[in-house]
Amino acid sequence: MVLGETYKPVRPKASPEVEELSLERLKSKPANENDTFAIKYTFSFLAAVCAETITYPLDLIKGRLQIQGEMALDAHHSSKAKVLLPKRGMVGTAVGIVQEEGFFRLWQGLSPAIYRHLVYSGVRMTLYEAIREEMLGKNEDGTIPVWKAVVGGCVAGMTAQFLASPADLVKVQVQMEGRRRLQGLEPRVKNARHAFAKIYLEGGLKGLWKGWMPNVQRAAFVNLGDLTTYDSAKHLILKHTSLKDNYFTHALSSACSGFVAALLGTPADVIKTRVMNQPTDSQGRGLLYRSSADCFIKSVRGEGFFSLYKGFIPCWIRMGPWSLIFWISYEELRKFWGVSSF
Repeated sequence: MVLGETYKPVRPKASPEVEELSLERLKSKPANENDTFAIKYTFSFLAAVCAETITYPLDLIKGRLQIQGEMALDAHHSSKAKVLLPKRGMVGTAVGIVQEEGFFRLWQGLSPAIYRHLVYSGVRMTLYEAIREEMLGKNEDGTIPVWKAVVGGCVAGMTAQFLASPADLVKVQVQMEGRRRLQGLEPRVKNARHAFAKIYLEGGLKGLWKGWMPNVQRAAFVNLGDLTTYDSAKHLILKHTSLKDNYFTHALSSACSGFVAALLGTPADVIKTRVMNQPTDSQGRGLLYRSSADCFIKSVRGEGFFSLYKGFIPCWIRMGPWSLIFWISYEELRKFWGVSSF
């Protein structure tokens, strides 16, 4: 030993049996006590409310653009409407809403959107994580095979959206009331509570799930883009780069998920909006479309294939910030509370 040198005791190398025993103890280590269903469900909802409130005007604009030029609806209302509204782009629609209806009308229908996330976001996030952790499982390096992420994202999204479909139906109908008033048509609903009661009285419990099929189809594509892309992108970034599990990684992953979700989900979103917004008869049956397939065929035949991408730009612009705000909020809430990273 050299004079002045700090002595460092050398630990004997553990035998393979000891290392194996240590590994088994690590695997059998009890889970984080904060990793509970209730906490994860609550944080999913809170993060979704934050993202939804900030980006909601783009959702309203997207919905208005999606029913604009709907030929069957225009023909049905042509004899009743006193004013034929001009076709507008994204900016024109936003300016028109502010000038003709008021600034805060950009948040028209926010309350049913929040009710929807109370069910939708909580169910999809906790169910996806349960499928990933308990049923399908990760690789040894912490990544998840793409096919497993696809299965988990689709199953979680479809289940959550089916349960939340009534709130989505109410949201769509409340969002479109401003446009009906400008056309000189009688309002269908006054607020979210009135819309819910009216839908139930006209179609019963079944009526609350009008348009659930395209809604569930959309959710499958959106979550394929959102959950699957975010989860896969995040773990691939952590595995193949020197980046840490922090804001920047979450931002990169959410940017990828927002674009893919908008690209895959917009066509089903257009069909969902049109089916849910169509007028109904006394028995609650749609007057314009018999099903989502019928809506798809009529939209493409009447307006062309790209009518299915009406509202894509605001949808994409919204999906990016929405995903960014949601995932950063969700990850930080988990970190603050001592819950393991998603």
